[in-house]
Amino acid sequence: MQFTQNLLSRKRNYLFGWMGLLFIAVISVGFSFGDNDNYASSKREVLLRRIGHDILLQSGDSTSRVLPIKKIAENEYQITFESAFSFQPDALVKTTQRWLAKDPLANDYVVSVLNCANSTVAYGYAISKNKKDDIVACIGRKQPVACYTINITFKPNGIATNYVYLLGGLSFVALLGFVFLKPAKPKNTVAKTEDDKLFTFGSVIFDAQQRQLQINETTEVLTATETRLLRIFASAPNETIARSRLQKEIWEDEGVIVGRSLDMFISKLRKKLELDPKSNIIVVRG
Repeated sequence: MQFTQNLLSRKRNYLFGWMGLLFIAVISVGFSFGDNDNYASSKREVLLRRIGHDILLQSGDSTSRVLPIKKIAENEYQITFESAFSFQPDALVKTTQRWLAKDPLANDYVVSVLNCANSTVAYGYAISKNKKDDIVACIGRKQPVACYTINITFKPNGIATNYVYLLGGLSFVALLGFVFLKPAKPKNTVAKTEDDKLFTFGSVIFDAQQRQLQINETTEVLTATETRLLRIFASAPNETIARSRLQKEIWEDEGVIVGRSLDMFISKLRKKLELDPKSNIIVVRG
């Protein structure tokens, strides 16, 4: 029994040690991911400004400005311009593909060209890492001069999601560890054999099969009822046992219901246990 408890204790220590190391690793990955995310976001904004710059040059405008890039959602950016311009759809597609190829996380995205006046979509297309999933239309139809904004929505790359899954998985492992390797319930001080017939507590040796109590080389013989009653107490030392349970297991299961007889047998057992001051049956009223 002591060996089993020590084994469980070592297993818990190993589990908590590994969980601590994994937790530190995940936190480190999280900080690293945050730093990389900031760098990737800044680099992406530079690439988007370059796309805006090339679009103005293609329309013959080399003087007006590309306004600051706006991040309007978690994975959506907006390119705005100081002046109106016209554009060729095929040139726009090639320009975005050329520059966003330098962004390793921009594998799938949707481009929408919006009219400033009413936010309607003047032109749009979708680019995918799998080229057969590209959606590009209206190539060769030049768009008129107008005020446009370009919105680019990127497909989430899944790194943040995987990070959340990792944290969730570690939490689940920790939960399993607490469930299956929780501290063992303190065992009572009664030793007994596997056949549940020989009990040792204090200086008392209780032989349920022979119906005997041996206390300091003194042997007391028990009746069948006293034996059944003491076996219940010895199987659950230091625990409060309901009177109704004792009556049921000793008498009612045999079809006999008694009242004060239980008090009499408990009194007899207490007298026989008096030779061992460490062993006693305490009556809890109420």
